[in-house]
Amino acid sequence: MTEPTIQEDQPDISTLSYEQAREELVMTVKRLETGNLPLEESLRLWERGEALADRCQAWLDGARERLDKAREETSDDAE
Repeated sequence: MTEPTIQEDQPDISTLSYEQAREELVMTVKRLETGNLPLEESLRLWERGEALADRCQAWLDGARERLDKAREETSDDAE
């Protein structure tokens, strides 16, 4: 049995931009969809994919908050 490939050179998820995290998530999903990976590798990819999805969501939530704040400031200025 071959050992799963562990990519230690992967960047820390917390340092990724939205675009970087999204692109890696897309590639991770594609690898998982092939279905020909050892169980340990599949689990590792699944866990990283979950973390990448969380990172993307955090970026989107932050963007939404900034937009809401800008709208509030604009509406306050109009009054």
